[in-house]
Amino acid sequence: MTMIDLGPQARIVARLAESVTDDQLGAPTPCPNLAVRNLLGHIQMLSLAFRDAARKDLGTTTDTKPTAAVPDIGPGWRAELPKALDELADAWRDPDAWTGMTRAGGVDLPGELAGAVVADELVIHGWDLARAVGRPYAPDPAALDSAHGFLLAAAGDPNRGGGLFGPVVPVPPEAPLLDRAAGLSGRDPGWRP
Repeated sequence: MTMIDLGPQARIVARLAESVTDDQLGAPTPCPNLAVRNLLGHIQMLSLAFRDAARKDLGTTTDTKPTAAVPDIGPGWRAELPKALDELADAWRDPDAWTGMTRAGGVDLPGELAGAVVADELVIHGWDLARAVGRPYAPDPAALDSAHGFLLAAAGDPNRGGGLFGPVVPVPPEAPLLDRAAGLSGRDPGWRP
């Protein structure tokens, strides 16, 4: 994988989050058992974890498994989430973030792979959020390419038994790249609340 600027995708996700109204916080998302508020909490947590993973600042944020608890937002999330996304993007602009070993979600992995994972997280959870709140969504092309490549490789790994986040949802090969990435992530591209 080649180093990419995650800033454009982080800004897209931040704008989507900014558009969420208080009455949408309890709405369902394509992520099983997560309402919009939980998805936003997950995005905030992963932003902090992968920011620290990029910096090789290993500790609580990088050791916590994403399934340890149902994430939620706090009262200051409207200011905290965009800041966390900015810090995440800034940390991954450092070429050193993409080299050596790091940790995220309690898993040690090469920096280059961690960069692909965070691109995937931002693209797919951006899609989740957009679908949940009925907003248009066009991810950053470089981040989408990275996410699709990561998901395709994960789905092709026979030791994983299919998709990384659930069984792959079949999508026609001529479908848009975002739909194919969503399917590889275990999501139905036609999902609606």
